Amino acid sequence: MKKNSLFISIILISSCLNFAQGTAGERAKYEYRSLADMPTAGVLEKGFVGVTNEIMPFGVLILKLEAGVFDNVSFGISYGGANIIGAGEPKWYKWPGVNIRFRLFNESALLPAMVLGFDSQGKGEYIDSVSRYEIKSPGFFGAVSKNFELLGYLSIHGTVNYSLETKDGDNFLNLFLGFEKTIGADFSFLGEYDFAFNDNNASTALGSGKGYLNMGLRWSIGDGFTLGFDLRDLLDNKEWSPGSADRAIKIEYIKSIF
Repeated sequence: MKKNSLFISIILISSCLNFAQGTAGERAKYEYRSLADMPTAGVLEKGFVGVTNEIMPFGVLILKLEAGVFDNVSFGISYGGANIIGAGEPKWYKWPGVNIRFRLFNESALLPAMVLGFDSQGKGEYIDSVSRYEIKSPGFFGAVSKNFELLGYLSIHGTVNYSLETKDGDNFLNLFLGFEKTIGADFSFLGEYDFAFNDNNASTALGSGKGYLNMGLRWSIGDGFTLGFDLRDLLDNKEWSPGSADRAIKIEYIKSIF
């Protein structure tokens, strides 16, 4: 049964994937602005809008709208909640999320692209008692990304962030590392590790201190349209729902409005 479940998960990963922001397959045109949770140095081009829908366990649904407002500057808003899908009363987030990013440097042959930004959208249920999401929002962040030709393309990403969700007493800087590898013209495989330095306080943390390891696949199925499937928390770090990795689906569409 476990082997069958793994096989089914692999099939689903191949057919339901997060939107192509970067190089989700060699034919994709748009840069990644994030992997699973990790912000990258991607920026939506001026004159383009993107709509992302993320579906997670416990009925969590997050809708995000982004726009490239200037060269190397993008802005977005998001909103959602828990128990949106399923039965019972939805638990809407207290506030909409906002995100903005500014690219300081474009990628060159020697140097990575670099972005500074802010994103207040966390994931999972919002916990009023400690004013935080189960997965904290990135808050202020700096991200670098570099692409290499390797049987297609390999992208390496690094991010440092400081979340404003600090009422739980965990206010440390945090670190992400991630990658994305194209698989042929339409698919890519990605992975990220969130060290969760800002969620490992022994008395207040919602994580167990192992950090969050997430992996996923992306399928670029048309011009600006990508499906994604993520396996989240492969190290079983989350304390609020231990036992197995989560599965999440992302659907994203990007379109020029000019």
